[in-house]
Amino acid sequence: MRSIADTANFIAVYPQAAVDPSDGSNSWLHKTPTTHNDINFIEAIIDTLSNDYNIDNDRVYACGYSEGGIFSYELGCRLNNRIASFASVSGSMLVDAFRVSYYNLGYCSPIHPTAVLLIPGTSDSSPHSSYSGFQPYYMSVDEITTYWSSFNNTDLSPVVSQITNTNTADGSTIQKRIWENGDNCVAVQELKVINGGHDWPGSFGNMDINASQEIWKFVSKYDNNGLINCGSTDISISDNVEFEIFPNPSPDFLTIKSTNKTNLKFSIFSSIGKLVMIGELDNINNIINLSKLEPQLYILKIDGNSYKIIKE
Repeated sequence: MRSIADTANFIAVYPQAAVDPSDGSNSWLHKTPTTHNDINFIEAIIDTLSNDYNIDNDRVYACGYSEGGIFSYELGCRLNNRIASFASVSGSMLVDAFRVSYYNLGYCSPIHPTAVLLIPGTSDSSPHSSYSGFQPYYMSVDEITTYWSSFNNTDLSPVVSQITNTNTADGSTIQKRIWENGDNCVAVQELKVINGGHDWPGSFGNMDINASQEIWKFVSKYDNNGLINCGSTDISISDNVEFEIFPNPSPDFLTIKSTNKTNLKFSIFSSIGKLVMIGELDNINNIINLSKLEPQLYILKIDGNSYKIIKE
């Protein structure tokens, strides 16, 4: 990540896992019984960076490989208030029952729509990163994408495309699957390495993509509120006083009073930029029926100006 961080101007941090007393390995997930909690360690790192540097706390990302990939899911699950988006390479996600019974970690409990990128190999032979999962311990890739797409309320079916096979000698290809239109414009994306092993594409294994570049390209689009500029109509919100809009918030009917203009068209967009209503303002006083719209923030566009309105 270092060369990318240098050009993209982000801080790259490489934490070292502590020694697990149960087996002597450097392990992110200490087995019970233990009082060790690496979530606290990562949160302390974020707090220290925030104190020492001018970081954007709404744009903290995580990624990892193998067991680090498993731990990235844990950060997405259990440090979700501090992690905007994350990626996992050649690492699976713990089954909730296994997380509770074996690691005493509690259940996965994200609190905000969270964009997730996973890069698994279909021929990965490691039990903790097998594409088909390793029950009752590790989830399959389909179970992982179902979990996060369901949590994020994305489209039910992914958009599937094939990445150009630029390196025919590596014995693998890449299929891209992306579940779009989630809450706050987040997405779940899988870069499926067909015939790929326990690899970090671009460094070893598949060479059609560079996993580090793909991760930054994906996560950098998001902050803790979802896709950056989600719902933006590319027009700044106006303080124009030519229109009086009330009541705002409104449960059903919105009144638009114009000081001197009639016969204007209006458009209403959802928070993800989807057009949900169009019409005309024929009079000085106009009433728009919002009763069929879902309660949320909308953008009202009139005469080249945009206004935030809230349907209760």
